[in-house]
Amino acid sequence: MDGLGTSRNIVIVGFMGTGKSTVSRLLSERLGWERIDTDEEIERRSGLTIPQLFAEEGEEGFRDWESRVLEDVLAGSRKVVATGGGAVLRERNRRAMLAGGWVVSLTADRDSLIHRVTSSAAAGTRPLLEGDAEAKVTALLQSRRHAYDFAQATIDTSRLSPTDVAQMMLNWVR
Repeated sequence: MDGLGTSRNIVIVGFMGTGKSTVSRLLSERLGWERIDTDEEIERRSGLTIPQLFAEEGEEGFRDWESRVLEDVLAGSRKVVATGGGAVLRERNRRAMLAGGWVVSLTADRDSLIHRVTSSAAAGTRPLLEGDAEAKVTALLQSRRHAYDFAQATIDTSRLSPTDVAQMMLNWVR
């Protein structure tokens, strides 16, 4: 692990539907590192699903959970951490990510994202997309267009498989 060192984490950020969870799973298996999906960890700690947490505590309450989980998770090392798409919205979180690991942003074109987040497998799992998902994806992409710029590397996943993305990241860290 010459490129990354063994005391750091890999933090994967990006808009919803870019492949963070799937890529993190593949990468952690290949590295033999622990995988943590912050949304899954929030659900485990809170005892609520993400949609339930949004309904009960609102987006601000959810973001508070997200910040606490990120700080806890990034205190360790040799973890592949997949963050929620909005985790980058708080400066506190961006600082924690950069201090705690190598940050890679996954991107995809608008049409790929809309297809991925509106698939039957994704139905009902994304509280920010309730209603007109296409219009909301477009608006969120616009409002977050520079939110991921702090990452140390970026990969466009529009035409790559999750396996290809994980392999690319693996090549970078070795």
